[in-house]
Amino acid sequence: MDRREAITKVSWLLGGTIIGANLFLEIGCTPSPEKAASAGSFFNTDTIALLDEMGETILPATSTPGAKAAKVGEFMNVMVRDCYTPRDQGIFREGLERMDEQCKKEQGKSFMECSAAERTAFFTKMDAKQKAYMESKSPEQPSHYFRMLKELTMLGFFTSEVGATKALRYVAIPGKYDGDYPYKKGDKAWAT
Repeated sequence: MDRREAITKVSWLLGGTIIGANLFLEIGCTPSPEKAASAGSFFNTDTIALLDEMGETILPATSTPGAKAAKVGEFMNVMVRDCYTPRDQGIFREGLERMDEQCKKEQGKSFMECSAAERTAFFTKMDAKQKAYMESKSPEQPSHYFRMLKELTMLGFFTSEVGATKALRYVAIPGKYDGDYPYKKGDKAWAT
C-alpha cells in the first residue's frame, strides 16, 4: 500500500465515521412521534403561574431573589411531566386543586387572590397537615402533595442559575477540595 492509497482509505474511514455519527445523532436524538406529542406542557399557563406564586410563598424574595425569579413553575411542569410516576402526577395535580378549594374555604378567595400574609398563614397550616401525614403514613403510601410542592420548589430554586449564584456562594471554576474549610455562622452554603 502506498501513501496515497493509505490516505484515501483513512479519509473513507473518517468520512464514514462522521457520516455515521450524523446519522446516529439524527435517528437517536429525534423523539418518537408518541414521545414528541407527550412532551408538551403538563400544566397550562395558569397552573404554572399558580406554581410560581406557591413557590414564591415557600421561598420569597428577600435580600436574594425568590422562587418566582427562578421560574420554579416551569421547572415543576417539567419534573412532574417527565420524572413523576402517573400515580404521583395524579396526586400532585389533585393536590393543587384541593389546596385551592381549601384556600377558598378558609380565606374566602382563591390562592392567587390572597395577600402574601394570607398565603403564608394558609401554607403554615398545610405544612402542619403534611408533617402529621408523613409521620403517620406507611411506606407504601404516597408522599403528601404539599411535601412534593415544597421539595420541587427547593430543588428548582437551588439548582437554578438564580439560586446557585445569588442565594448560594458560587465559584464558576472551583479550586481544590478542602474538607476543613473554616465556616462562620451565617455563611452561605456552596453551590459548587
